[in-house]
Amino acid sequence: MLWDKKKEKEKGWKSRNRASRHLAVLAVSIWLSGVSAGCGAPVDNNTKVVLTTGFAKDEIFRIEGISCRLPEIMVYLTNSQNQYESVYGPEIWKANAEGVTLEQNIKDTALARIAQIKTMNLLAKEHGVELSDQETEMAKEAAKAYFSSLNDTEKVQMGVTEEVIAGLYAEYALANKVYQFIIRDINPEISDDEARTITVQHVLVKTYALDGTGARIEYTENAKAKAYERAKEVLDLARQEDTDFEQLIEKYSEDNKGTYSFGKGDMEENFENAAFNLGTGEISDIIETKYGYHIIKCITTFDRTETDANKVKIVEERKKEVFGQEYDTFVRSLTRNLNEELWNSVTFLNDPEIKTSNFFDIYGEYFKDLQ
Repeated sequence: MLWDKKKEKEKGWKSRNRASRHLAVLAVSIWLSGVSAGCGAPVDNNTKVVLTTGFAKDEIFRIEGISCRLPEIMVYLTNSQNQYESVYGPEIWKANAEGVTLEQNIKDTALARIAQIKTMNLLAKEHGVELSDQETEMAKEAAKAYFSSLNDTEKVQMGVTEEVIAGLYAEYALANKVYQFIIRDINPEISDDEARTITVQHVLVKTYALDGTGARIEYTENAKAKAYERAKEVLDLARQEDTDFEQLIEKYSEDNKGTYSFGKGDMEENFENAAFNLGTGEISDIIETKYGYHIIKCITTFDRTETDANKVKIVEERKKEVFGQEYDTFVRSLTRNLNEELWNSVTFLNDPEIKTSNFFDIYGEYFKDLQ
């Protein structure tokens, strides 16, 4: 797949593992600006970030008086570690991307996620959003279930108590509750026209190559001209009566996928405009994008199943946008203090007795109505 914008955004560690999907139990677990780089990273000139001393012995960070303690971060970190290992095995920790180890990536993710949750708890206070007595009890019951699943080694090494776990679950639930409060007025009704999804097939003749490192090398003008002539040959064949377009894809296309279903805003502009202007069964002229020359055939101008799925996606994007705007404004006003020395000393718990990985699953079981 070469140019689908949705897929381009899904690169990186998070898109390749089950652990990150568990970290996304909350509907708000998108990366929102202001926290995604970690609570100690500056966001813009309006954000007050202080690296300071005067922390409690086990205090990782402080945001406007609300703290994160070492046992809390170890719950997030250890569960994520074991989720990865359950899928890929311990060898996964040898992997790295652009010089950043997977362990460091997960550390940063855990720090950012828990900072986000605590920031959202402050936002909940601003709106007067609180957990009900029933929800508070659910947090305690969930904590009891998770804590009872731990062996003595896990309890000692993570340094947790049942009360710590209950606090984490309560904060998790309150973050979700304030998210639902902020997006409560969003209209879930999306028209067929707005969400319309079409299905097309295409043949791609590339105008670039990749070197041994994966870097892109643009064709020379001469090579590009030859690619265009090849695209013209394909177009002539495509417009002949009784031509099997799928056979053209197999023989000529340099994309690894021949059929796409997409809505407006999902694809590169030239490709998308040409595709949406075709009628069912029609074939485009040669369309140029940054990937090369395309010959597009419209399979259907309206895909009911894909359109319905796109409606759900549009609503979710609107929710994230509305919440993100308020969250971004709020987070700029906060002072965040990171205990850098303690944070840099935090590592995975490499003990075969430590296998806990169900912290997020238990939250989902008890708070499914809040998700």
